[in-house]
Amino acid sequence: MKHTLSILVNNNPGVMSHVSGLFTRRSYNIDSIAVGVTSNVEISSMTIVVRGDEAMLAQVKKQLMKLPDVLSVEDLAYEDSINRELVLISVSLKDATRVEVISICEVFKAKIVELNLDSILVEFSGNTRQVSSFIQNMEIYGIIEIARTGQIALKYRGKV
Repeated sequence: MKHTLSILVNNNPGVMSHVSGLFTRRSYNIDSIAVGVTSNVEISSMTIVVRGDEAMLAQVKKQLMKLPDVLSVEDLAYEDSINRELVLISVSLKDATRVEVISICEVFKAKIVELNLDSILVEFSGNTRQVSSFIQNMEIYGIIEIARTGQIALKYRGKV
């Protein structure tokens, strides 16, 4: 089972290394990791996506809380959180496919960052499934280069 962990840590050098090292020492693979400063410059937010059962998750949370710079750890259920990834993708353009590629970008509401005679650079964000679908649609036109971020997530605080 996939788990999205939201971890608040002190914004100190080496904290990401200590946190990721905990996963390495226990032979748990990290699917995705993203780190950024919060509105408080002394605190960073880490989003780690990992696969495992409930016992593994409980062990990881317990071990993370033992690290001195870890302030909190929360497992964000998919239905209770907003998850996003960002992809920058450069795709080959030919005269015959230009309109098709731009149309796909419009359908996905992707942002065209740069348009040249022979290529297009596009920015797209969405949940993991949407990003994967966008990439799949672009593959048939010839991906020149791609950069994909790790997943970020926040707990949904709205009323249902």
